[in-house]
Amino acid sequence: MDTAHDEPLPAGRGEEAATPRRLVALPSRLLNLAAAQGERMVSGRLAAADARKWHYAVLAALEEYGPASQATLSRRTGIYRSDLVAVINELEARDAVRRAPDPEDRRRNVVTLTPDGRDHLHRLDTVLDTAQEDLLAPLTDEERTELTALLTRLLAHHTAHHTAHPEGAVGEPALCGR
Repeated sequence: MDTAHDEPLPAGRGEEAATPRRLVALPSRLLNLAAAQGERMVSGRLAAADARKWHYAVLAALEEYGPASQATLSRRTGIYRSDLVAVINELEARDAVRRAPDPEDRRRNVVTLTPDGRDHLHRLDTVLDTAQEDLLAPLTDEERTELTALLTRLLAHHTAHHTAHPEGAVGEPALCGR
């Protein structure tokens, strides 16, 4: 997505290319554009490190919570179970995780972080720290903290609303990110 046209043009560059004020002032649109920029930055840097955001999510969950079943990892990371199998396959092929039958229930697998996986996660932490720094470069430390708090509050509100009213939160048409 080209964001060059997402800001009003300076005077003299042509009114036909200017973004309407209504669009420039929509918080939902601004959130979407900032999220898209962040996604490009993070995904690009992870790709350069031979990783994907789902790799990072699985490795982070395993380091923080320890070995887990694939179903538990799916819930903790928000990755669909069918997609998670491919992610675990990729990580297992790189010796970042080990998958073995659960000794308590042989029908399911338990995924464990390996020492190589922990090292890879710590390298990815550095990659993501740099991406976050670049994304938030125009903001002061206080503004970054405030932005994070506000976004966390928005997500908590809408997650609670979605849980209480799931029928109204799925499949609604989107208009300009509203």
